[in-house]
Amino acid sequence: QVQLVESGGGLVQAGGSLRLSCAASGRTQSRHAMGWFRQAPGKEREFVATIHWVTASTYYADSVKGRFTISRDNAKNTVYLQMNSLKLEDTAVYYCAAGNLPSPRTSDYAYWGQGTQVTVSS
Repeated sequence: QVQLVESGGGLVQAGGSLRLSCAASGRTQSRHAMGWFRQAPGKEREFVATIHWVTASTYYADSVKGRFTISRDNAKNTVYLQMNSLKLEDTAVYYCAAGNLPSPRTSDYAYWGQGTQVTVSS
């Protein structure tokens, strides 16, 4: 089992920044990729970014490319999502996930956090 706990969400004005954190514990050696997804009200959960735990290779959704940065701290077993130039449409619950391969598909992640709310206001 892998436990994931997100933090860092909140209310921010459009154009502002937030940094989300995801702390992993448990059998962390069983996961090789960490991902961030988000879900807005009435919409399906969508891919945001993913990172390979060992190589640190990254992949982003087109909607956040150039604005969001995913990174990891091996010593702290923590993954971050730095979000800059936030837009109204970035408002969603953001979820951290752990899986075997960096992937944009929710089905490739076996473990999920509880989510953290990000609200962008005008």
